Amino acid sequence: MSKRLLVILTALIVVAAFAGGAFLYDRSGKGAEPASAATAANGTLVRPHSPIIGPPEAPVTIVEFFDPMCEACRAFYPIVKQIMADFPKDVRLVLRYTPFHKGADTAVRILETARAQGRFEPVLEALMATQPEWAAHGAPDLDKAWGYAKVAGLQVQRAQGEASSPEITRVLEQDIADVKANNVQQTPTFFVNGKPLTSFGPQQLRDLVQREVDQARKGS
Repeated sequence: MSKRLLVILTALIVVAAFAGGAFLYDRSGKGAEPASAATAANGTLVRPHSPIIGPPEAPVTIVEFFDPMCEACRAFYPIVKQIMADFPKDVRLVLRYTPFHKGADTAVRILETARAQGRFEPVLEALMATQPEWAAHGAPDLDKAWGYAKVAGLQVQRAQGEASSPEITRVLEQDIADVKANNVQQTPTFFVNGKPLTSFGPQQLRDLVQREVDQARKGS
């Protein structure tokens, strides 16, 4: 059993109420031990189109390369939310799309149409909460994903007409290029104020954020 698997299983115990059941971590090539060699390529971590959750001008930025179909991303979703709740004025989250799994590009398009309708966070919440029901690896049920997005307030007919727009395609293409530029090989991969999380785990992420918050407060 890999170190990363043990960490994820521990994280899942913490967030069992959110997960709502057992979690089987993907140990395929996209779920291997975090690449500690990952480093931030200048100008490629945050783009003008990147979704931001939290205060836009917060001094500490968590950049998460995430796949909507990734179980580990789902496990870390409430953990990241709690970190942000603990530092409500200091921390913002920037999400970068990393569609490693089959069908994840469509899930990204759902999220982007939700963003255009001002429903990004509710739809993200819905897709994460229901991920086991629609995101089976190799055989995703994207109709179900659209259905859960609708329950979260997405105008599905309008969204499906916009999902393949050149604008959303460009967002996907840019994020995929930045995934490669930053040597991201698995999800989630985190950077905090440009510093990679080289030792993967919930506490390690919190500690890195805490250090950056403390540094920002000292300089204010």
